[in-house]
Amino acid sequence: MSIESLNERFAIPGALFFQAGPGGMPMAVLTGKGGQAHVMLHGGHVVHFQPAGQSPVLWMSQKSIFQSGKAIRGGVPVCFPWFGASTHVPNAPGHGIARLKEWEFISAHVLADGRVEAVLAMRSDEWTHEFWEPGFVLMLVVTVGATLTMALTATNIDRRPVAITEALHTYFSVFDVRQIRIHGLEGLEYIDTAGGGHKLARQDDQPITIEAETDRDYLNTAATVVIEDPAAGRSITIEKSGSNSTVVWNPWIDKAAKMPDFGDDEWPGMVCVETANISADAVTIKPGKSHVMQAKISVSPRASLTSFASARAF
Repeated sequence: MSIESLNERFAIPGALFFQAGPGGMPMAVLTGKGGQAHVMLHGGHVVHFQPAGQSPVLWMSQKSIFQSGKAIRGGVPVCFPWFGASTHVPNAPGHGIARLKEWEFISAHVLADGRVEAVLAMRSDEWTHEFWEPGFVLMLVVTVGATLTMALTATNIDRRPVAITEALHTYFSVFDVRQIRIHGLEGLEYIDTAGGGHKLARQDDQPITIEAETDRDYLNTAATVVIEDPAAGRSITIEKSGSNSTVVWNPWIDKAAKMPDFGDDEWPGMVCVETANISADAVTIKPGKSHVMQAKISVSPRASLTSFASARAF
């Protein structure tokens, strides 16, 4: 559907319109009470969220590729029906097939509280069956205001139960990843996969700090996570439901340099805190049934490091 046709069918004055996004791809601009978000139809991909009075919350690589069949680097990629490498088909795309497909825009409306809600969908077809046999329908509901809520519903339309892994692979913008503290996962076991490893470890009783390449799969946790970013003067809170895994990732220097769609010097400005169901937390969906995974992102002000230093000086 053309941008003109999308606007004719779905535009809501002051709340929703479509425009050509990066690479000329159709992009929905959602403006709710207290915030704005941009959603690409390619991948059902949220690429921007900005509450009023704040800088953008989501990080996007300046090297990201916006082409059909390519994954977007940054924002909130939808990983489905597998996370990481496929165990089904050799050379299948990493992190699944959902982020490579054009999604269908289904509907949008303004809620009573002034937030804007948009619904997108993706269905299995001949192309998806090349990599994963089961039939499925994905629905993504994006709700925008002062907070951003994303609800991903996976429905099994096959005749057999299917096991999936999935993630809302959210990239957050931070002032300097070396200065942040990530709260909510203290004391939990995780699988450390940095550098291609697979080592079981345990978080101590302190918040996570990033001091090297970090790739950690925290399993069996539904905890709310808070990214404390004092240099940016704010904290980002990620609440979730239907998710039992949280992934924390930053590529650091060497890995960033090896990725063509990731700038060599961009790694200090981002951290991924991903709402997921992976590894032992895989979800089995019975025929005709659905699973819903949801993430809610909010921002609150915090004193900056400069303020802390001033307070100590006095």
